[in-house]
Amino acid sequence: MEERETTRLVFAVNGERFEVSDVDPSTTLLQFLRCHTRFKSVKLSCGEGGCGACMVLLSKYDPVVKQVENNKVNSCLTLLCSINGCSITTTEGLGNIKDGFHPIHQRMAGFHASQCGFCTPAMCVSLFSALVNAKNTNRPEPPLGFSKITTSEAEKSILGNLCRCTGYRPIADACKSFAADVDMEDLGINSFWKKGEDREDKVSKLPFYDPNDEICTYPEFLRNEYKLLNFKRNSWSGPRTIEELQSLLETNLASNGTKIKIVVGNTATGYYKELEHYEKYIDLRYIPELSLIRRDRTGIEVGATVTISKAILAFKEEHKGELCSENELLFKNIATHMDKIASESIRNSASVGGNLIMAQRLYFPSDIATVFLAVGATVSIMTGQKRETLMLEEFLARPPLDSKSVLLGVQIPFRNKKRKGVSSEIDSKFLFETYRASPRPLGNALPYLNAAFMVVVSLSKTGVMVNEIQLAFGAYGTKHAIRARKVEEYLVGKVLSVGVLYEAVKLVRATVVPEHGTSDTAYRSSLAVGFLFEFLSPLVNECTYTLLQNAAKINNGPFDDIGRMGLVSSAKQVVESSREHYPVGQPITKSGAALQASGEAIYVDDIPSPENCLYGAFIHSTMPLARVKDIKFESKTLPDGVTDVISFKDIPKGGENVGSKTIFGTEPLFADDITRCAGQRLAFVVADTQKRADMAAAMAIVDYDTEDLGPPILTVEEAVEKSSFYEVPPFLYPEHVGDFSKGMAEADHKILSAEIKLGSQYYFYMETQTALAVPDEDNCMVVYSSCQCPEYAHSVIAQCLGIPEHNVRVVTRRVGGGFGGKAIRAMPVATASALAAHKLRRPVRIYLNRKTDMIMAGGRHPMKITYSTGFRSDGKITAIHLDILINAGMSADISPIMPHNMLGALKKYDWGALSFDIKVCKTNHSSKSAMRAPGEVQASFIAEAIIENVASYLSMDVDSVRTKNLHTFESLNIFYKYCAGEPEEYTLPSIMDKLAISSRFEKRTEMIKEYNRCNKWQKKGISRVPIVHQVTLRPTPGKVSILWDGSVVVEVGGIELGQGLWTKVKQMAAFGLGLVQCDGTEGLLEKVRVIQADTLSLVQGGFTAGSTTSESSCEAVRICCSVLVERLIPLKEKLQEQMGSVTWDVLILQAQYQSVNLSASSYFVPEFTSTHYLNYGAAVSEVEVNILTGETKILRADIIYDCGQSMNPAVDLGQIEGAFVQGIGFFMSEEYLTNSDGLVVADGTWTYKIPTIDTIPKQFNVEVLNSGHHQKRVLSSKASGEPPLLMAVSVHCATRAAIKEARKQLGSWCGLEEEERKDPNSDSTIFQLEVPATMPVVKKLCGLDNRESGNDDE
Repeated sequence: MEERETTRLVFAVNGERFEVSDVDPSTTLLQFLRCHTRFKSVKLSCGEGGCGACMVLLSKYDPVVKQVENNKVNSCLTLLCSINGCSITTTEGLGNIKDGFHPIHQRMAGFHASQCGFCTPAMCVSLFSALVNAKNTNRPEPPLGFSKITTSEAEKSILGNLCRCTGYRPIADACKSFAADVDMEDLGINSFWKKGEDREDKVSKLPFYDPNDEICTYPEFLRNEYKLLNFKRNSWSGPRTIEELQSLLETNLASNGTKIKIVVGNTATGYYKELEHYEKYIDLRYIPELSLIRRDRTGIEVGATVTISKAILAFKEEHKGELCSENELLFKNIATHMDKIASESIRNSASVGGNLIMAQRLYFPSDIATVFLAVGATVSIMTGQKRETLMLEEFLARPPLDSKSVLLGVQIPFRNKKRKGVSSEIDSKFLFETYRASPRPLGNALPYLNAAFMVVVSLSKTGVMVNEIQLAFGAYGTKHAIRARKVEEYLVGKVLSVGVLYEAVKLVRATVVPEHGTSDTAYRSSLAVGFLFEFLSPLVNECTYTLLQNAAKINNGPFDDIGRMGLVSSAKQVVESSREHYPVGQPITKSGAALQASGEAIYVDDIPSPENCLYGAFIHSTMPLARVKDIKFESKTLPDGVTDVISFKDIPKGGENVGSKTIFGTEPLFADDITRCAGQRLAFVVADTQKRADMAAAMAIVDYDTEDLGPPILTVEEAVEKSSFYEVPPFLYPEHVGDFSKGMAEADHKILSAEIKLGSQYYFYMETQTALAVPDEDNCMVVYSSCQCPEYAHSVIAQCLGIPEHNVRVVTRRVGGGFGGKAIRAMPVATASALAAHKLRRPVRIYLNRKTDMIMAGGRHPMKITYSTGFRSDGKITAIHLDILINAGMSADISPIMPHNMLGALKKYDWGALSFDIKVCKTNHSSKSAMRAPGEVQASFIAEAIIENVASYLSMDVDSVRTKNLHTFESLNIFYKYCAGEPEEYTLPSIMDKLAISSRFEKRTEMIKEYNRCNKWQKKGISRVPIVHQVTLRPTPGKVSILWDGSVVVEVGGIELGQGLWTKVKQMAAFGLGLVQCDGTEGLLEKVRVIQADTLSLVQGGFTAGSTTSESSCEAVRICCSVLVERLIPLKEKLQEQMGSVTWDVLILQAQYQSVNLSASSYFVPEFTSTHYLNYGAAVSEVEVNILTGETKILRADIIYDCGQSMNPAVDLGQIEGAFVQGIGFFMSEEYLTNSDGLVVADGTWTYKIPTIDTIPKQFNVEVLNSGHHQKRVLSSKASGEPPLLMAVSVHCATRAAIKEARKQLGSWCGLEEEERKDPNSDSTIFQLEVPATMPVVKKLCGLDNRESGNDDE
């Protein structure tokens, strides 16, 4: 096939040919797809390759082997110029509503695997990639309708994809449904079959999949146009030889320091954000010498441009007869470790050489460098005409390579069978193991520390002798990976013993020392010690001969089972549908789910840009309290493409500097002369592209002055000192319960002034904040906003621009995840776009980059709690008092409602007497806002922390203390008053009993006790936790209109966020109109369409928040339907007299002819007695803690949640699972960290870790309880959006239980038991487990030195 240079870039997208001849070489594939094609399913979410929302399938033809390679890649990192001759497949290329959906789309929808839908297209592409590649394996042909893929591969196909809505379980089910080895009984609730059907029926009802009928991923025309791209005019070159590369480097470096970027996969830009402009790009992938993997007698040489994925495949190959068993072990372990680097899509693009260059030049915490260092790898480097080979250790220690030098490859030597001082191979044994501790077990997270150890040992008369050893440690907060030379020198020639290991440990501690400024330094050092012990301690035992004969199996300790375990081993859902109000009560598929899967669902940023559209980006403050003297750029003129910089000075006459508002006040759109928090909006850069706007905002220089301003308030303690508080309106401040003094007097024991501190949490909606503002005639403004409260955004925009509200129209179709973050925090984004559009008279849109979004978002409220409690010896609590300081940030937002919310969840136990002093503190932090279950989740944790502390103090079983303090209905009435409802509505005690039986709680508790007695390095914990969550119904509008053909259009105030609001509304409309009782109404569901929110069409939309908007919207629709049915019944009866029977279509047509009003509006205002009600649920969670690393595996979660009479059990189930997993993030992994000025530093996927499919419960059982009729509820339904999040505290409590066992064990090792008997205050089981309970936190509580202590015990 001809390969020649061309100035044309030719590629295909979904089979369509594209030819580009003039392109900025820094343009990414994602930017091209979204801006220059109609394929908008490829989403920008993080821009780092860390979330997977931008996933595409990249197919390229290999002319040598005449095969097409199919790999999923991150289009946000892939440069457009690098895909010449390639074919791109997005989810639109699989199918659509017009031509038919692909089985992947249908199953994603049918398994209820899409909620907000923003991540779904990329999930489909990831699965499609796995199916395509499985087809090309040599496995046996699968049964009809299935793929060659395994269930494990199906689950792992989405490892690189994040989802914030679903909790992953239904997505995993959709993926596993394609696997040949799937157990159909393991697949969860779906719309294809009903419970109890046999396998054959289930298989027949699945959307049929034929692997041989698959989409062509590489069109034939590309095979005839395979060319090499060399954009000379656009500074892109693809040299074919090393000599050509040398010439290019010399030529360009001689040209007055031309800025050159050498590229292969471009994945480094996901970590190291680029702000500078490169004049020359050199693509190394076309140089054969750099892209080959060679084997010879000495070892394996990997070219610098070989992708990590290809290297893994090469290392996994078994060459029986060619490689000795030692080398097979070595390379397989290297491959296993490399499989945990980043995600598959990154590994498919990232090169081995690029990874090592980042480690050497930029001190990237590389796994590859550490592992290769341990095996004695060498590297080849070219500088000018000079080539040299260096040991990797020397290469890493050199000063950073400059642009003159190029890494050519890395060589990994084979093991030599002949060894010094060992008579034969039979007398010795080779061991090699790698280790990695990171927040996610299967990758997509940087390690706290990685290590690789290689040793040759032999038997001597006194034990096991170390003949050779190589120890490498990396990623622990040092510039590069190191060899622990002093430890190696000490161990060589030694017979392993406890004493020898102790000395080795001392040397390791002195060697593995993180640099100043590294987080969790003691934890990282302890990991190094733990890993070394794990590697060598089995060899200390006397029965070493047997161990050595099975050395490959020695390391079956806590560290090496991660890669083999399944992700979601099983799950069970118990739901009960109801036909009483059909189709309400049915588990129908979420409205629009298939459209979301196929990429046809339109989000705000998918709306095509109008002509002359500009793009905005915020400049934000980095100081907590300072005067803003000036905002400027390095050049005296505006940067290229920048049109204007908008600030508070540009607000028109008559307008106000307002960016958001609530009933508690406003927040300015921009800081005026003074910025009051790090992250506050200072200005709005407007440019001709989003990329240029973002780069200009990032390069802006802000001149600050702090003179005479005094220190900022950055802690709640400082707020107290300066009396800096927000007023809480009296009607929102909760009432105390009982007499605290009397309760304390009745107590046998007291805990005084115990402290709890809780941090913040970021929303991590997959779609960041976005808006599009379009000027309209007559000084009007149309704004498309991803907002949970368009009505309020509408009002703020009008107020800012100084125009009447009827001149503003805000439109919201759907939101790509909200969780409260698209309520108040979305308003300034829409307002800034509108202000810029108003001034410039041109459309202006913005899509916040993830970093800016995280810095400005605010998130969940941090707080400090001090409590005192009294309790009897039987565990009954008689009184508690809490002093709560809430950090609200620089503006009130919704913060004054926090005391009310907190008490609603805190009162879930009968505390006897409850008093409190809650202060909402005004600080110089970003404004904190509503986040899913705001206040309630913190309060639920506080309640459990008190229960746990009391149980530990009394040395009682914590579950018995919980049970002792559960409400009776009488005490519930005292604490909740009118919210408690009727006695039969109080289902929590029966839920707790039912859950104990279904989860086998008592039996498992005993089994865990036995497990903990028998296992030294892993401890299990189990916890059963109840929740009570108070919710409030809000007034909500609705409108139902029937069109000529009988189809129905519905408008509601509620916004579709992924919570299934539209779905429930459709069901309610079909039910409500069906009451007309004529022929054809059974098919009404398919005739109903819910349309986007439009603030000039339906007013008083209010907030979509608080979990109750779905039911309020449904009630508003039911009222409308009742009005319409009342109008239609007289006509129906008249027509029946004339015709005998009447169909729906005929009835509506006649109604049109007879001028019956077929549109009805309503405004549902709940009665006082039904405005507030309580939700109940309970969860049992079981975890296993690795006390050497602090890793917590969630083995199982069992949930029962009372939905009253669920309007849609499938939707509610999805809400329960998704909320629970989001709660796991809050309690276990998500650290929303700031620097000393309050500026967010956890500002991307590299530093902020939400749950992934490998961190959710392995067994995930949920029962949606239909508890009966509740007359004051909307068709007896209850909320499901937020309350289940509170149940995730059970995971935290179970982790605490496991740590408690570890501390007991550590106490026995260290001889603390006697001391604790003498002094109860020294009890090691009384401790506070922080939130989130990250690996360092857990490890610290288990004992940083537990390995040495435990070794003594041996």
